[in-house]
Amino acid sequence: MELSTWLAFIGVISLLIASPGPSAILCLSHGVKFGKKRAIATILGGSFASLILMGLSAIGLGAILATSELAFTIVKVLGAGYLIYLGIHAFFDTSSPVQTDDKVATTAKENNAHLFQKGFIIGISNPKDLLFFAALFPSFISLTQPQTMQFVTLASSWFVIDCLIMFFYVSLGSKITPLFTRQSVIKLFNRTVGGFFIAVGGTLLVSSK
Repeated sequence: MELSTWLAFIGVISLLIASPGPSAILCLSHGVKFGKKRAIATILGGSFASLILMGLSAIGLGAILATSELAFTIVKVLGAGYLIYLGIHAFFDTSSPVQTDDKVATTAKENNAHLFQKGFIIGISNPKDLLFFAALFPSFISLTQPQTMQFVTLASSWFVIDCLIMFFYVSLGSKITPLFTRQSVIKLFNRTVGGFFIAVGGTLLVSSK
């Protein structure tokens, strides 16, 4: 793979990942509620979902999703429904940010698995990533060169950059945690996050019809 091609890929995915979307907002929210260490599970869930989507694109399933209106619509509807579910849950959530002290929470293992699951489902059903991997990702692979190494290079580059940018959102969330000492602020934040997820999910449902 030529250096210019790799740099172009890095530039495109950096802008794509950094643009505020469901995964970024989820990481920001979990950074507030659970702190940087706990929210790493959310980051890994979303990043592994991206690796799966890249794998599907590599074996040609991405092309099927791009050309089959029914398949793509089903994926969008499922993702939209989960976004709306998360939005409703967050909208009515009045709990305070979770303490991140190591001595707190004996059910951390279960909670981490739950955070990973949320990040994974949001990532696997994100139409922005689906469109990218199905339509743009193959264009960065040269058919005249060994494709396996190219795929490994692009996939690992995405994984690293995705984790770094999402960790920024998580860190930002953890930094503003001290602001959430008043119930009114907690309520406003939860309703803002919940409203965002509901709006995005509703938009996806409308566009899927």
